[in-house]
Amino acid sequence: MSAHRRKPKEPRTQAPAPHGRGRSRRARLTRTLLAAGCALVVLAGATAWYLYDDLASSIGSSKALDGAEKSKHGDVNILLMGLDSRRDQNGEDLPPAILEKLHAGASSEVGGYNTNTLILLHVPGDGSKAKAFSVPRDDFVDLHGVPGFTGKAKIKEAYGRAKAKVEEQLSAQGVKDRRQLEREGREAGRKAEIETVRTFLGVPIDHFAELNLAGFYHLADALGGVPVCLNHAVKDKNSGADFSAGRHTLNGQESLAFVRQRMGLTMGDLDRTKRQQAFLAGATYKLNQAGTFTDPVKLMKLIDSAKQDVVTDRGWDLLSFVEQAKNLSGGAVEFVTLPIERFDRNHGAEINVVDDMKIKRFIAERIGPGATASPSAPGTAPSSSPGTAPAPQGSAGTTGPAKSPTPVPSRSSSGTPAIDGGGVPCVD
Repeated sequence: MSAHRRKPKEPRTQAPAPHGRGRSRRARLTRTLLAAGCALVVLAGATAWYLYDDLASSIGSSKALDGAEKSKHGDVNILLMGLDSRRDQNGEDLPPAILEKLHAGASSEVGGYNTNTLILLHVPGDGSKAKAFSVPRDDFVDLHGVPGFTGKAKIKEAYGRAKAKVEEQLSAQGVKDRRQLEREGREAGRKAEIETVRTFLGVPIDHFAELNLAGFYHLADALGGVPVCLNHAVKDKNSGADFSAGRHTLNGQESLAFVRQRMGLTMGDLDRTKRQQAFLAGATYKLNQAGTFTDPVKLMKLIDSAKQDVVTDRGWDLLSFVEQAKNLSGGAVEFVTLPIERFDRNHGAEINVVDDMKIKRFIAERIGPGATASPSAPGTAPSSSPGTAPAPQGSAGTTGPAKSPTPVPSRSSSGTPAIDGGGVPCVD
């Protein structure tokens, strides 16, 4: 028997890596990560530009601000106009099913082309808090830009009066195309409304956004509901509002009822203005909370909503404004309602009597005289020391009794709706 034994195997050892191989692997990994990061950046940029191009090419565009004076020092003034029309952008009747959901009446003639919502959003160039000034729709002011009309009327009427007059003139010239009449009539309406508001407030208008009646409905649905809060339960068969006291998340149909209600409210239209402010405050809060700006699916839904209902001035860089809106939706907006002197009647219609010069000082005091219109432009804010116009007690953004022989209903006020990190405020 052989005594030879197999030599035990020596344990294998890892051969030392050539100098620099570990460093090479790390470099390859770094390059891979950088390439992936660059690809994501390019993809995100391409997506953003696709969304912007899609929105810019599809949203309604207007020439109403071509050649208009602009704000200085980086400030931006945006006029938000909400039409009470039952028609779409082409002048076609909204479908009966939509009108029924909107609880807005069955006739397309109801509401006409009044701008029942007028809000000037002032965004300071220095990054400080933005201010939103609500203009009550029944303010009795001088209308500008309405062909053949001189004198005063409700500020909401400038759009409809100019539109009707221009369509009448074009029809007399032989224009029969209904869409052309609608298009050119609306352009005239926008120019007249913007010029009337600009002259009344004494500030430049840099951009505008026009929203039709269905816009509140579609915006709320695109956001998955808008949060609001009520101090008291309300029920109004005219608007369809039927809400208990407390916090609510409104769908599209409920949102329109909320912003349209004025019956049963102590201050009528002034309280409806507060509702509009609260809705916008809730919508901007929801934009921030829902991550809409960072979620392509939600952003696409919002953009699709804008295509249906919104018209803006051409040349507005909406992508830049979307970036800016991220900050606005964080709560940096203060809402104020312009003061009135007293309530009165004109040819049987209720009006708000206002003092034009006090309104200009009111605006200049809050945004700074450097942000008002140039001296050569109509509606310039006066250079005298600022003073706040008196208004009915309880009118948002103002204090003190009305200086008028006509008594104005007064009530306590919890202030104007405003956004903060804790949510949305409650309104009456």
